[in-house]
Amino acid sequence: MQEIAHIAVVDDHRDIRDLVGKYLIQQGYRVSLAENGAALRDILETSALDLIVLDVMMPGEDGLSLCRHIRASTQIPIIFLTAMAEDMDRIIGLELGADDYLVKPFVPRELLARIRAVLRRVNSLPPQTRQAIKSKVIRFDHWQLDVGRQELTDSEGVGIALSTAEFRLLTALLERPGLVLSRDQLLDLTAGRNGDVFDRSIDNHVSRLRKKIEIDPKKPSIIKTHWGGGYSLSSKVVSS
Repeated sequence: MQEIAHIAVVDDHRDIRDLVGKYLIQQGYRVSLAENGAALRDILETSALDLIVLDVMMPGEDGLSLCRHIRASTQIPIIFLTAMAEDMDRIIGLELGADDYLVKPFVPRELLARIRAVLRRVNSLPPQTRQAIKSKVIRFDHWQLDVGRQELTDSEGVGIALSTAEFRLLTALLERPGLVLSRDQLLDLTAGRNGDVFDRSIDNHVSRLRKKIEIDPKKPSIIKTHWGGGYSLSSKVVSS
């Protein structure tokens, strides 16, 4: 029997919160409602959530700050509700780790479609080996990645600068050594999917990352390409 997904709806407007909550319950989901960041934090401490619908503009701690807090310790999918349709606001939210966004006003049916799409993508991902999240330091090939500090150093202790996108990509691969991850899966794991904002970037990020960690980027031995399939990390991974 399939488990019922548990969704948190976070919005300071009670009418929106209650309307969305009732609609999702009617669609068969478990729902927790939160009027602000503090209430969401309480829910996170006591419940296992499958997805968070998060309003961006709230008094006190806003949705962007909450998203940053959530992403520091978990990969729970996040869909933003926002009154801002500008591309820059959309990109900032996605860069912080949101999986999708919906501009107000919206109809509940459209939100439901986006929730279902995000949950389908998440459920299609291969099982995660969570040693990278639990550990502070990951060693592979002749490299060492300090996850907490987002620092990559070689065997001589020389640091290599990584962009946020490169760090997320490397971490996603290190968490799943040997598994072939498609471009779609890597998009979900690193930046979420929304239109073509990131669709053209995975290959570019892989190319840039290879230039930094491979002895010969043209003949990569750490990040392997699987034609028609995606990418995988071929090195042994040791966590501590």
